[in-house]
Amino acid sequence: MNTQPFTNSKGVISGNCWRIGVLSDSLLRLEWSDTGEFNDDATLMAVNRDFGTPPEYSTSIADGLLTVETTALRLTYDMRPFSKEGLSIVVKGVKDTKTNTWHFGDAQEGNMKGTARTLDWADGAIPLNDGVVSRDGWSVLDDSNTCLFADNGDIKPRKNAGIDLYFFGHGHRYADAVADFCRLSGRSPLLPRYALGNWWSRFHRYTSEEYVALMDRFKSEGIPFTTSVIDMDWHLVDDVDPKYGSGWTGYTWNRKLIPDPQRFLGDLHERGCHVSLNVHPRDGIRAFEDCYPSAAKTMGISPDSGEPVEFDLTDPRFVRAYFDMHHDLEADGVDFWWIDWQQGGVTRQPGLDPLWVLNHMHYCDSARDGRWPLILSRFAGPGSQRYPVGFSGDTIVTWESLRFQPYFTATASNIGYGWWSHDIGGHMFGYRDEELEARWYQLGVFSPINRLHSSCSPFSGKEPWNFRPEIRAIMDDALRLRHRMIPYLHTMNWRASRTGLPLVEPMYWGSPDIDAAYHVPDEYMFGTELLAAPITEPMDKSSRRGKADVWLPQGDWFDFFTGRRYSASSPNGRRMTVWRPLDGIPVFAKAGGIVPMQPLSEGDSINSVDNPQHLEIIVFPGADGDFTLMEDSGHYSRQITPATTAITYRWRKDGATSALTVSPAQGDVHALPARRTWDFLFRGITDSDISVQADGASVDSDRRYDAETLTLQVTVADVSTRSEIRVTIGDTTMAADPRMEDVFDILRHAEMRYLTKEQAYAAIAENGIDALATMDSLEHVSGPDMEDCSDSHMPSAVRQALTEVLLRS
Repeated sequence: MNTQPFTNSKGVISGNCWRIGVLSDSLLRLEWSDTGEFNDDATLMAVNRDFGTPPEYSTSIADGLLTVETTALRLTYDMRPFSKEGLSIVVKGVKDTKTNTWHFGDAQEGNMKGTARTLDWADGAIPLNDGVVSRDGWSVLDDSNTCLFADNGDIKPRKNAGIDLYFFGHGHRYADAVADFCRLSGRSPLLPRYALGNWWSRFHRYTSEEYVALMDRFKSEGIPFTTSVIDMDWHLVDDVDPKYGSGWTGYTWNRKLIPDPQRFLGDLHERGCHVSLNVHPRDGIRAFEDCYPSAAKTMGISPDSGEPVEFDLTDPRFVRAYFDMHHDLEADGVDFWWIDWQQGGVTRQPGLDPLWVLNHMHYCDSARDGRWPLILSRFAGPGSQRYPVGFSGDTIVTWESLRFQPYFTATASNIGYGWWSHDIGGHMFGYRDEELEARWYQLGVFSPINRLHSSCSPFSGKEPWNFRPEIRAIMDDALRLRHRMIPYLHTMNWRASRTGLPLVEPMYWGSPDIDAAYHVPDEYMFGTELLAAPITEPMDKSSRRGKADVWLPQGDWFDFFTGRRYSASSPNGRRMTVWRPLDGIPVFAKAGGIVPMQPLSEGDSINSVDNPQHLEIIVFPGADGDFTLMEDSGHYSRQITPATTAITYRWRKDGATSALTVSPAQGDVHALPARRTWDFLFRGITDSDISVQADGASVDSDRRYDAETLTLQVTVADVSTRSEIRVTIGDTTMAADPRMEDVFDILRHAEMRYLTKEQAYAAIAENGIDALATMDSLEHVSGPDMEDCSDSHMPSAVRQALTEVLLRS
């Protein structure tokens, strides 16, 4: 690892037994040591304490008190052993004076939480550990007991007990707090592009023929997958002699299921799938394994003895034997490992968590020989963002589990952990509910990683064709949409690796002083351009729609799929309930938003993650927009350079001319196709005349307008990626809101009396939103020539769905 553990000496204030490090204007390191010896090694959490030139700060001593002051903090300390009375820090700029002062030992009551080790066996919410984001304005991470990195990269215990704290006093600058945390503990590294597509995983005894046939079936159905995760039955499980224990741990191919591993993995690679195998390392390497003789020799054990090679990552000999074994399996074609460690947190080295060391060693090892490093494993504590991807564990298949996952995913960003991979669809037990599965698939599209998974129950397979036709269509569309979003996702992947800011952000990051932003736990920003609020509860029967509680920050927002405009004119934003049919997902794009996507490939190239020759750029009106598309060669190096394509949108309202400009590609342009076809989709505007230029010369284009999604589409074919493209729209007017069409659609599908539908539609057509105030008059309708309709009424959910439509802009 490239660690920089020494704090810049200009930022250090110290005494005999205490030391204070000023890392940034809002981040302090606070140490106490009875012996006066301090730790300057990197720890498992803190790997970089050199933030460059320290910020300006002042120190003074008066009446036995040390004061250290930055632009953001004022520390007061009596230079004695740390105590509540003797050490305090005031965070400037926090309005609430009840919480803006920290005293040593104070509980973090306003902490917005971080994440947890696993969701194993979770059936809904579980407790979460703290993050570095707090409404109090401060948070504290205790690094006193973590192990250290030696200069040679080995992990060693601490020599001296003491106190080693990091104080984050960023006030309500939440993104800054996370960025500082990631500077301290390491940013999440860049993922390979394929990790952002769809992953297939299932706990099932697949034969190689069965698995390859499944991937071919997906291809024939037009459903892309980029990653194949093979659960534990790839190795010997049931055929293990009981004298060796169980078959939970194993490293020998089960040739009854997979007779030719190299051919099997090669077949998956030919289909564009990258492969991960599951391992449970706890039981070490036992005598029945193919790799045992070599491992025993490395350990100095006679191969004839049958003595087990015990799992012990604190023993360098075992580390050699363990990774030699994995390297041999990788030579068969394994791309990365799913480290399924569930056996506690004890090793032979005090304070060392085996999950942490497994993640660290496997991730670092996976980068050898020019390979793109990647693992799949559980969260091991702060700093785990250095070892993506996270495996959140075996959830129960219930609505309660689904309901918790958006919140769980968003709060993980408060500790910099941005690449959670959930068991989409739920793993085990629970119940079959096809609506639940559809909604879970939709969450998967707007999750950091979209990995389907299920148990070995013959009834739990997540293949879309196992569900009734309307559910299957939703699942198919979700998987295709995820693959189409890879250009946007990979750009956010680059952003996360450079800034530490994750793909998913809680809403309060951008609006910390607006209370409503804290009360939408299922809603989050999905990258810089989109806001997602997945539906996580069953639909209402009368309206045939599911709902999500949404808060929109101030400004104009557009339904990502339909182009409908939602106005939030108040500085405090707008709270509302949105209703969507089963095939609808509440996702909104900001005014001026630019979202790059790709059409699906066909045939053998459907799983391709190459930089596409055909791009779609979806643009939303109402404000200027800027987006820089990030792409790369797909070949890993520590100095990997992206190809960047700047896309700018200049919005001019009231019918004036607006323009979208795609600048020539910069950087590693050799990573890109030489020429591209572009689809520019201006969503939410009226039909209009357009003109297109490439490098200043007019070029042919195809123009069409889709009234259903309010989208003007302009296609420009076969243009050099080093050319500038300019699309000018002659009359940029926002599209009229098709309220009555949408009102009719709600009423058409609502399960209620026809007479009430007719009267409601007529009243709305005449009086608009005011008609909703008189809907109660529709509740008692009867007459001599009709059946008694005294039970006729406007269901509350239908009324709310109509209200959303009539008040959205």
